[in-house]
Amino acid sequence: MHFIEPFYNWRHIYISEEDKLSPFFGKQYSEFEFSQTVYNYYIHPQWDDFGSKTLYLKIIYADYELHFAIIEMIGEWNDAIENDIMELKREVIEKLADHQISKYILITENVLNFHSGDKDYYEEWYEEVSEENGWIVCLNMPEPTQYDFKKRKLNYYIELMQIDEWRTYKPYHLFKKIDDELHKRLQ
Repeated sequence: MHFIEPFYNWRHIYISEEDKLSPFFGKQYSEFEFSQTVYNYYIHPQWDDFGSKTLYLKIIYADYELHFAIIEMIGEWNDAIENDIMELKREVIEKLADHQISKYILITENVLNFHSGDKDYYEEWYEEVSEENGWIVCLNMPEPTQYDFKKRKLNYYIELMQIDEWRTYKPYHLFKKIDDELHKRLQ
């Protein structure tokens, strides 16, 4: 797992630690010191800790004019024990929402497990973004993880989508593709 680093091909456009509106503004990273783990596996030091013991993320793009953010995630999403959705909502999402971000693309291809808990934070987040004509999408979640997510009916609040070649898009084009697809589904 320590070889999996956050997507870096957009760093010439956006760097979360240099964005004054980002919850991770000013954070310093080491390329050589591996200190964060998911269970007994070290992860790349570029991932950001937001309070979960098993789930990490990286804001790889945020556009405050178009009101969207792209967040890549790695690890195990555990609401049952760790209440990761609460930590994510309180420590990252609410800080972005304070700056009018209402559309979220969560790249979850490296989220290997999901353990459900209470639905309240999902409902709350969904209601908040809906008021702003926003949405939440999990992109490329692995099938076994999707199964547990759907079993709990959380896909009512967060759309599950598959775009295998997402890395070939520029941030705006990925956003536009997802936004257009969601508008088609509503019509």
